[in-house]
Amino acid sequence: MSDFTSGFVAVVGRPNVGKSTLMNHVLGQKVAIVSDKPQTTRNQIQCILTTERSQVVFIDTPGIHKPHHMLGKYMVKAALATWSQVDCILFMVDGAAGIGGGDRFIAERLARVDTPVILAMNKVDLMEKEAVLQQLSIASELGKYHSIYPISATTGDNVDKLLADIISLLPPGPKYYPDDMVSDHPEQFVVAELVREQILHYTSQEVPHSVAVQVEKMEYREDKDILDINIVILVERQSQKGIIIGKGGSMLKQIGSAARLEIEALLGSQVFLQLHVKVQEDWRQRASLLRQLGYGE
Repeated sequence: MSDFTSGFVAVVGRPNVGKSTLMNHVLGQKVAIVSDKPQTTRNQIQCILTTERSQVVFIDTPGIHKPHHMLGKYMVKAALATWSQVDCILFMVDGAAGIGGGDRFIAERLARVDTPVILAMNKVDLMEKEAVLQQLSIASELGKYHSIYPISATTGDNVDKLLADIISLLPPGPKYYPDDMVSDHPEQFVVAELVREQILHYTSQEVPHSVAVQVEKMEYREDKDILDINIVILVERQSQKGIIIGKGGSMLKQIGSAARLEIEALLGSQVFLQLHVKVQEDWRQRASLLRQLGYGE
């Protein structure tokens, strides 16, 4: 298998440009949570695409942004650390929102690395043709790139061409992961992320990024094919706890029902999901708790 190629690709960009949506489209299933709220991705999520002649390990990094707390600093550090250790960098921008200062901030830092950079301008499905051409022209002035593609991570427009170009940059190498593996994260991590996705979806702007999700228990019953999952949702304020629980527990029930359907679809098992909400003041500023939750070193 000497003609087999493999390598690592960092997917970078400011928050909410569609990085997780692209990963899910490429792999044909959900491996990264998607939300219209920025800074959804907190960890480096490795997504693995295996074809007959190559294996691409995408590292879906947290969006680059100006950090306001210790968790934010960790997220930016995690994103920057990958750039010199990969075979290719996929730099994503949001064409529909327009090229802005956040994109230029990232572009300036990308100019300092020797790794080949491919620029993908996402969300062209939401744009008129003239706007696409205008934003492509602006994007091309951000720096020197191996190539530039207008794409839609939602519809898949031009994604095949983008993938082919990425694969062309990979060196000869082994299969790092089995053919059927699409993520290096354990099931408990993915389950927690699916719950967090529903919290982001259903709660107001003041809550989402003050939330962390921990799986306390995840095991099958001895007598039935039912998976029992107990999850703790951490918030920073008592008022946030009230919002997530909702009147008479209505919001928590809605979050739990939606998350259970996603988890059952992922695992192919009947799930009994229990959610508990706890207040842990200022958890995003506490290094020991961040490590316990899987953030930081």
